[in-house]
Amino acid sequence: MQEFDVVVIGGGPGGYVAAIRCAQLGLRTACVDAWINKQDEPALGGTCLNTGCIPSKALLDSSEHFHRVQHRLGVHGINVKECTLDLATMIKRKDEIVRGLTGGVAALFLKNKVTWIKGQARLLNNTQIEISPTHPKHPKQQTVQAKHIIIATGSAPTPLSSLPIDQKNIVDSTGALDFTEVPKRLAVIGGGVIGLELGSVWQRLGSEVTVLVRGTNLLGKCDETVATEAQRLLVQQGLDLRFNASPVAFNSKNKLSQLVYRDTQGEQTLKVDKVLVATGRSPNTHGLGARAAGIQIDDKGFIIVDHQWRTSLPNVYAIGDVIGGAMLAHKASEEGVAIAERIAGQSGHVNYATIPWVIYTWPEIAWVGETAQALRDKGIEYKSGSFPFKANGRARAMDETNGFVKILADAQTDRILGVHVIGPYASEMIAEAVVAMEFSASSEDIARTAHAHPTLSEAMHEAALAVDKRTLHF
Repeated sequence: MQEFDVVVIGGGPGGYVAAIRCAQLGLRTACVDAWINKQDEPALGGTCLNTGCIPSKALLDSSEHFHRVQHRLGVHGINVKECTLDLATMIKRKDEIVRGLTGGVAALFLKNKVTWIKGQARLLNNTQIEISPTHPKHPKQQTVQAKHIIIATGSAPTPLSSLPIDQKNIVDSTGALDFTEVPKRLAVIGGGVIGLELGSVWQRLGSEVTVLVRGTNLLGKCDETVATEAQRLLVQQGLDLRFNASPVAFNSKNKLSQLVYRDTQGEQTLKVDKVLVATGRSPNTHGLGARAAGIQIDDKGFIIVDHQWRTSLPNVYAIGDVIGGAMLAHKASEEGVAIAERIAGQSGHVNYATIPWVIYTWPEIAWVGETAQALRDKGIEYKSGSFPFKANGRARAMDETNGFVKILADAQTDRILGVHVIGPYASEMIAEAVVAMEFSASSEDIARTAHAHPTLSEAMHEAALAVDKRTLHF
């Protein structure tokens, strides 16, 4: 029986980062992962690298290029006579990016002397893990011993009983990455991050996209002004957003497919070619044997941990999507580093108040910290400053003037409480705000910091000035 100091279950952004950090700290480490990719090969990286963050962003980038050539280059004096779509090449490019990055994780394991064990892990107790084969090339069943176990098994798409996934007519986020042709009519169930990002991909490539939103508002986690602006721009781009809408059934007969849904007016029918179910994600503990081993799990299926990521089973920890909270790859990675350092006797820590969020629509949306509505609900007095990209020189030069930067600061201390960006490359701009909040900066600190000209980041500078009502360029 192989023995390790640490065995990590799950090879996604939480698991593989935890394994690498454990190995860096001198711990004999193994990572058990059951993922089989679309090439029928074992692959590290979990959902994020294989069927989530990376492939979706590859398609978002490609589809934005296609849309820009078709609709946005004329203003730059660039006229393209013919623009055609080679979807197979676009999908191939996406797959090559995925293979390159997952292979890169495997190389990092070799570099750091992490043992990669391919198979399905099942906890026997707090020190032993049974590993069953998931691929014919790796048929060996084995049991390994560990002083510490880290569970990082992630999450999976949440199914709908009314719309069972077949990955042909009704797909989840994985199936929506591999259409062989652009669907003429695509219905998206769910107006969250996944639905809007993938809906945007196929809308740019030519689909008529209808998004069914269960509630009355879009992007409830966003700051209210950002959500309002996002809704306006997405509708302007061509997404058909329908609110208070819940799917009832899918009917397909003689190549005619209809989605039946219910809204405030009663039952409605929608002609569709494909349906994407994007109703969120659920913790992935299938086959793990967690309950039988003595690990407490809540009524939603999440593993219960304390503030040090310890489960109810001694020396067994859990991180990432499987414990709930923000289901974000970078949050899981930070937890992986923190728990590795704690196992090694250090003081690993994650500041959840400064975890950034990003939605990769165009324009992009990013934020960190509190929203205005949350501050009001908590009774916290705040000041607010905003600056539009239409008044930013770089944004105008790029012809990307939609959106704004908004900074919320404590009314008494001026400490930054939240920063919200909707605009070009918001995903990159938010890092400045994260660093500022990590060091408890005030809006005045950003206002007094020189920002290069002309850059998009100047909008952050001007928003900080706006908190004190002294913008210079608007």
